[in-house]
Amino acid sequence: MVSILKKELNSFFSSLIGYIAIIVFLLICGLFMWVFDNNILDYGYANLDKFFLFSPWVMMFLLPAITMRSFSDEFKSGTIELLSTLPLKEKDIIVGKFLASFILVTFSILPTLLYVFTISILSKGNIDTGGIIGSYIGLFFLCGAFTAVGLFCSSITSNQVIAFIIAVFANFILYAGFESISRMSFLSGGLDYIISQIGMQFHYNSISRGLLDSRDLVYFLSIIAVFIQATKLSLQKRKWN
Repeated sequence: MVSILKKELNSFFSSLIGYIAIIVFLLICGLFMWVFDNNILDYGYANLDKFFLFSPWVMMFLLPAITMRSFSDEFKSGTIELLSTLPLKEKDIIVGKFLASFILVTFSILPTLLYVFTISILSKGNIDTGGIIGSYIGLFFLCGAFTAVGLFCSSITSNQVIAFIIAVFANFILYAGFESISRMSFLSGGLDYIISQIGMQFHYNSISRGLLDSRDLVYFLSIIAVFIQATKLSLQKRKWN
């Protein structure tokens, strides 16, 4: 697993992929936070609500762009056979690639702590520390789930573009799809609440309030585990074929 992790990290940072991912995320966040309409300065008060509101939507596209080559490129180049001959289990390969993508995303998110420092100065220290910490934890768990989904989508096709499109669609359904369905008028009476709980957005918003509920953490860990297992089954099926 460690060898795969190192290989993937070297692949990210020896090319432009890693740097572009970090720059794109920070650039988009910076523009929405400080430049575009309804930015922090226009609000008249300083908080990070806007950042945590649109970050999931940026990650919904950014993470599939990072993970789309994870297995698709291996299939296309034929190096997946080489990996199969190494003394590694499918789970070691998957977890190594998962951790590499997650570490790259972590490098993208960490510089945004500068926003916290800036907001603290603008608000003269009057910030909701608990809410910010909870929002960052929620964002990391959400990115972990998006990464697992992206890896699975990459494992079912040798075409990177198709893997990207499927991953974006799957992330959208899991994040906002169930929330949108729950708002339909004929689903009132408690069913709307149950359906909304299936989606990631419900649990992300719950963690972002600053109160860590074990049910939310278990939900995201379950999503990650399910898609990692699905990726393993996908690789095994391709190997049998």
